[in-house]
Amino acid sequence: MPLSTYTDAAGDAVRNLGDYASGLVTPTIRLGVTGLARSGKTVFITALVHNLMSGGRLPFFDAAAEGRLLRAYLEPQPNEIVPRFEYEKHLADLTATPPNWPESTRRISQLRLTLEYESARFWKRQFGRERLHIDIVDYPGEWLLDLPLMDLSYEDWSRDAVARTYDASRNPDAKAWQEALSETDPAGPADEARAGTLSDLFKSYLRSTRADQYALSTTPPGRFLMPGDLEGSPALTFAPLDANTQTDFARDTIWSLMERRYEAYKRHVIRPFFRDHFVRLDRQIVLIDVLSALNGGPEAMTDLERAMRDILECYRTGSNSLWSSLFYPRIDRIVLAATKADRLHHESHDRLEAILSLLTASAIDKASYSGSDVKVLALAAVRATREAEAKKGGETLPCIVGYPLKGEKIGRRTFDGTEAFAIFPGDLPADPEEAMSGWKTDDADMRFLRFRPPNPQALPSGGFAPFPNIRLDRAMQALIGDRLA
Repeated sequence: MPLSTYTDAAGDAVRNLGDYASGLVTPTIRLGVTGLARSGKTVFITALVHNLMSGGRLPFFDAAAEGRLLRAYLEPQPNEIVPRFEYEKHLADLTATPPNWPESTRRISQLRLTLEYESARFWKRQFGRERLHIDIVDYPGEWLLDLPLMDLSYEDWSRDAVARTYDASRNPDAKAWQEALSETDPAGPADEARAGTLSDLFKSYLRSTRADQYALSTTPPGRFLMPGDLEGSPALTFAPLDANTQTDFARDTIWSLMERRYEAYKRHVIRPFFRDHFVRLDRQIVLIDVLSALNGGPEAMTDLERAMRDILECYRTGSNSLWSSLFYPRIDRIVLAATKADRLHHESHDRLEAILSLLTASAIDKASYSGSDVKVLALAAVRATREAEAKKGGETLPCIVGYPLKGEKIGRRTFDGTEAFAIFPGDLPADPEEAMSGWKTDDADMRFLRFRPPNPQALPSGGFAPFPNIRLDRAMQALIGDRLA
């Protein structure tokens, strides 16, 4: 085992010992919130915090339903070098006139929420109210796609990345990069300008695969799509090369330059994220936009399945003991949430959960076998629609009613974002295998329209009432309910 592995483990143990000691005073849960772009991470965190701080109706969150949740408030976060999650700004977006969806997650951020509560146990209540810190860590799911690179050489990664771009479904977006790649001799000189051009073209290719609202991209490096404060740095200025005939290159070649930067990316970007944030999580929710993938067709569903497999296999799962908490922390509770369930009538919510369960079956089995508790939910942290019925040809159709976002279309009609509209979204297939194999209809795009947030409800005492939601309370119970018992 490399010396660095022992060093990292020793450093982790010292840091975890400090966390454990402080947790004896006020227990702390580090809750990770992640998902690929547009999955709803920012909205989920904002809605969770707002509901807890404003006394939202949460019938399936035991501490709130039983009247034991006494107070919830924000405190300064303990990590001074991690950006704070901009809760107030995101809430202002949701409560604006008209309301807007907040900006997506593009970097890691953190927020500390403290709960004061009474225990459900009689003997513990005799000591008065208790406190629990919840350190919410928000990070792009694309960053998790990088973790497997730590055990992958530049040569192996290049081979896989180049092969993916020649897949028929990706080829149109990759043409400019492929042309530049074909004109590059890996044994040629280490030309800085050439390296920059190749890197820019490869990043453009990755971005183009995400341009469509239903598209996905599971090709790492994830920081190429979500660079954060590293944008433009040499560690992010590399690209895969095609070297089928030669694998031993001199130091002054462009291959060696790219390889050094790839290794620097692993050393200075991936490993610190893994060490400082990822391995310290206690609980995790993964938000997954299954409906957009369904609208994108079988290729998007296959891409999503691969992404979820790669992401979920990165987690250290299992029950924790004192020893593992100090030397090998594990995530003992995971929620997999199919977001934007408000785009469907409730009669299809169980089918949405069944599709997500099938998508993530292997990862669920692995986590459950190791001792983690895994929950699958159809979720809408902010419910943008309400349900209604419509008559058509003597038949009663279950509909959803909301304000389609500006630019959304049904047939020849384009919405301007100011008009409420009733839509029959249809039913998801009863067999999840059918959804995975390319279930799609001619009007599939109208099935899952995007809606703007609902109009906020001002309170007489000031502020705004929590937004309606779908199963947000069940997600809370699964993630932290046991720590408030």
